[in-house]
Amino acid sequence: MIKTVDAFKNGKAFIAFLTAGDPDIETTAKLLPEIDRAGADLIEIGIPFSDPVAEGVVIQDADMRALASGTTTDKVFDMVAEVAPKLSCSLAFMTYINVVYVYGVERFISRCAEIGVSAVIVPDVPFEEREELTPICEKYGVDFISFIAPTSKERIQTIAKEAKGFLYCVSSLGVTGVRSEIKTDVGEMIKLAKEVTDTPCAVGFGIATPEQAQNMAKVSDGIIVGSAIVKIIAEHGRESAKYVYDYVKSMKDAIREI
Repeated sequence: MIKTVDAFKNGKAFIAFLTAGDPDIETTAKLLPEIDRAGADLIEIGIPFSDPVAEGVVIQDADMRALASGTTTDKVFDMVAEVAPKLSCSLAFMTYINVVYVYGVERFISRCAEIGVSAVIVPDVPFEEREELTPICEKYGVDFISFIAPTSKERIQTIAKEAKGFLYCVSSLGVTGVRSEIKTDVGEMIKLAKEVTDTPCAVGFGIATPEQAQNMAKVSDGIIVGSAIVKIIAEHGRESAKYVYDYVKSMKDAIREI
């Protein structure tokens, strides 16, 4: 297993998100090595869910396509188990607590460790309820990723003190999605967090262009890009690997020298 924190050991990290099974599980298996080859330091693999409350329409639609193609949690695990040994980057699963509960918490986390997934991101588990998962994550050496958001304010340092792997800094209010402008003072959020933790801070929600990537990378340890990648996959489907590779490479190149 490649540790989550290793994604940040060579400068600013580029974290890429895609929905497993969109448009089908075979395409995802082809995309993961291409995203890795393009320079991603960590790949966040979304396990599709029928009610993804943190997601905008782009990723919601991807979840629906993935489920319609017959994607299941077991199929995602099996696919990642096959592909992970070929990758040089860290891996994380992003899904919702219902998916984890239905699968079985210990079974889910132990399989993550078994196949080389070093972190889980579960956006509908609030910080105060993290004990539902963290003891089992610690047992198997899997990082439970914490979020801070513009609304966290006085809670930022409380959350940051407990952060493992990396701290997911939400750049904008609302759901995921490409934004033309990011107005949140992300730098101030990260400054507060850094006063109490050495855990890397990565910024997500809304980053789509090299310019946005550079601006966010200047104030953080890494950037997370999801909807922009998922849009490319939606447009090109089974032929999307080349286009996703080119996009990820351009974004990684944009932050490489910061």
